[in-house]
Amino acid sequence: MIIMAKKIDINLILKNASKSEEERTLSLFDLSILGIGAIIGTGILVLTGIVSATEAGPGVVYSFLIAAVASGLIGLCYSELTTSMPNSGSAYIYAYVSLGQVGGFFAGWSLIGVYVTTTATVANGWTGYLNSFLKEIHINLPGSLLASPFVGGIMNLPAIIMIVLITFVLTRGTSESKWINNILVIIKLLVILTFIGVAMFDVNTANWHPFTPFGASGIFTGASTVFFTFLGFDALATSAEDAKNVNRNLPRAILISLVVCTTLYIIVSLVMTGVVKYTMLNVPESMSFVLLNKGHVMASQIVAAGAVLGIMAVVYAFIYAGSNIMKAMGRGGFLPKSWAALNGHTQSPNTALWINGLLAAVLAGFLDIKSLAIIANVGSLTVFALISLIVIVLRKQQPDLKRPFKIPLGSVIPALSVLVCLFLLVNIQLNAWLTYFAWLVIGFIIYFSYSVRHIDAEQNG
Repeated sequence: MIIMAKKIDINLILKNASKSEEERTLSLFDLSILGIGAIIGTGILVLTGIVSATEAGPGVVYSFLIAAVASGLIGLCYSELTTSMPNSGSAYIYAYVSLGQVGGFFAGWSLIGVYVTTTATVANGWTGYLNSFLKEIHINLPGSLLASPFVGGIMNLPAIIMIVLITFVLTRGTSESKWINNILVIIKLLVILTFIGVAMFDVNTANWHPFTPFGASGIFTGASTVFFTFLGFDALATSAEDAKNVNRNLPRAILISLVVCTTLYIIVSLVMTGVVKYTMLNVPESMSFVLLNKGHVMASQIVAAGAVLGIMAVVYAFIYAGSNIMKAMGRGGFLPKSWAALNGHTQSPNTALWINGLLAAVLAGFLDIKSLAIIANVGSLTVFALISLIVIVLRKQQPDLKRPFKIPLGSVIPALSVLVCLFLLVNIQLNAWLTYFAWLVIGFIIYFSYSVRHIDAEQNG
């Protein structure tokens, strides 16, 4: 028990995170684009319609607002921790420093699961837009290869192929691949603005009545469902080692990402539910569907084509983030050290990238989008609650730690963040909890059969 409770020396973390400024490749613009790219994706392009139809109605606006407020609180907690310990390990490292080896392992293991399921969710929704675009140019893919066995298909083959291709791009290195990501995110933003610009003139306010057909419980359930779309904060945290002027740029990138994304979520939700009745929106390619419903064929094609490219940016961000967690855990022996090895030419953790990518590809190919989203939310909310708690714990354990950014109002904001996460967790379905616990059991087996015999604190971080 003493070994399992052992904490890593925070000075080792600071030493291992001390890349020179010349070695860092991500500017404030790159970080902001990475965050926006990670946050804006399946939530706005896919889940807005599905959650409106099945859980919240037009009141999905409130669901996104609740998720955004929670994310703002969590974002402040991340800002304090990432600037104090600019390390790619994110929650894994913060938990290891403050809670010990067991806490560190399970925080990291949870994050890996979250990133894999989130990547799969995004890719699963991406197939709907690909199919919509191809139909408009008279290419019809076999339906059995577009859906998982749980919804009547054989597999979601396009999602599998896309994840594998994005993983390959990432193995070329962040300095070479970041410009591809930046272009994809800009395309995605243009797609969303195109949708708003065209569809807003078809809004019929009568479609907003009733605004909350499922009541308050539907709004909170919707908030729990869409929450994982704000996971971009952690994707930013895992990029800390590659961030230029990290103490200034990372908190700003988190704030910029949150403001831009929340604004777009609200506008798109209002437009979408105003153009067609919410009951019609239970489709993955909801933006294209709304435009086609009003006869905007060309705009629908543009949106579908842009979404096909833009959603790839989310997959990029989450495979990159997941591999960074795996790399950090491999460094310290919690996972095989070979998983942390960097390619000599690209300096990218190719083994970790492929493990994350292939796991996500399998899930995207054989599970449905709603189940994947809910599973991702259990892990992300649990980790976010832990992050907020660690801010409080670390202030007591390490009062003299240099904190370039410190959350105001003492422990009030971190405590509120914990409570909000716990509240949203209560609204998640039991089957998602069972899946998450199964993932933890796998981690438990790995920890006690491998990690405890290979942990090397000198290499952690």
